[in-house]
Amino acid sequence: MSVPETDLALLPALQGQPIERVQRDGVEYVVLGTAHVSRSSVDAVEALLAHEHFDAVAIELCDSRAQSMRDPEAFKQMDLFKVIRQGKAGMVAASLVLSTFQKRLADQSGIQPGAEMKAAMDGADQRHLPVWLIDREVGTTLKRAWHSVGFWQRFGLLGGLLASVFEREEIEQGEIEKLKQGDLLESAFSEFANESKPLFQSLISERDAFMAARLRQDAARSPSSEQRRVLVVIGAGHLKGLCELLRTQQDDPATKVAELAATPAKARWPKWLAAALVLLVFGAIAWAFHRNAALGTQALTAWVLFTGGFAALGAVAAGGHPLSILAAFIAAPIKPFRPGIPAGGISAMAEAWVRHPRVVDFDTLRDDIVHWSGWWKNRVARTLLNFFLVSIGTIIGEYSAGIHIFKSLL
Repeated sequence: MSVPETDLALLPALQGQPIERVQRDGVEYVVLGTAHVSRSSVDAVEALLAHEHFDAVAIELCDSRAQSMRDPEAFKQMDLFKVIRQGKAGMVAASLVLSTFQKRLADQSGIQPGAEMKAAMDGADQRHLPVWLIDREVGTTLKRAWHSVGFWQRFGLLGGLLASVFEREEIEQGEIEKLKQGDLLESAFSEFANESKPLFQSLISERDAFMAARLRQDAARSPSSEQRRVLVVIGAGHLKGLCELLRTQQDDPATKVAELAATPAKARWPKWLAAALVLLVFGAIAWAFHRNAALGTQALTAWVLFTGGFAALGAVAAGGHPLSILAAFIAAPIKPFRPGIPAGGISAMAEAWVRHPRVVDFDTLRDDIVHWSGWWKNRVARTLLNFFLVSIGTIIGEYSAGIHIFKSLL
């Protein structure tokens, strides 16, 4: 039986905690705004579950983040070959970088970010209550955030992510305070989120709308006699927006969820530009052969040496095995005739095959990548680094080869 709301407010653990109660379609949503690095938020979750009756618990997590929280060791089962083949190396690397930010927060604040979400899941399990995971998949959010900003802003985002890995100073207290009333993803990109409306939209506003629709969708799926009172645990930064949308949103929830869960289509112009460059270069090589066989041979040799050489240099910079260096050198020049896995992927798979990341590499991965040297020491991190540096080397090689060949024909 629930404690009356007036008495509930007197509980020490709930005093000063932001709590909203929203009635919608016969369901009462008790929305608790939490701080991601605060013990008081954990206490508030536990107090609400102990003193009120709920039929379900909804939390600001997606499936992958919830799985990671329930089983922190699950990433050790990661199949590097599959990750590279499916083109997910970037998402894995970004997730690992974000985890280093979380680790620094945990070390400095003394509490693991998201501990209140874990407490909500554990409390629901103990009471045999269904858990609703209402947040959008973090990979989709990162992709939409990436596509929401311009070309040059993306370099800023990458720089900010890399700086968050290698930054040795403590996180400023002001940033920790922002987390206590904000959002983990927004805090990780705080400098850019505050200056970019599209970025704020994808990181915060869209997720408010997504979570409101998911709550309505999950409630509609439940039998009419069940799930009439739902505890909703979300970051305090989402409290106002979510509650407002939960009261006013009129879109069909399933349609809204599908719309906001869609991954934005990749821009075609970079591929067209790259294809045009390659066509121009090979057109120039063909013209060189037409003029003179020796000149054509020199142009073709330049293409192989520049593209293969810079790709191989990327593998060397990543501390790659000689076989992965050779794979990079061979794969880069034939990239135009071999659609599919890029040269960086082929080299990285060769690296993973010959080095065989050990159990200890997965065990220490999150600790190793906090230090710049760890990216070369840890075999998993080095494989991802190989992928990126070889890919960058291939692009540099293509442009360098093109410039050299056109100059030789003038």
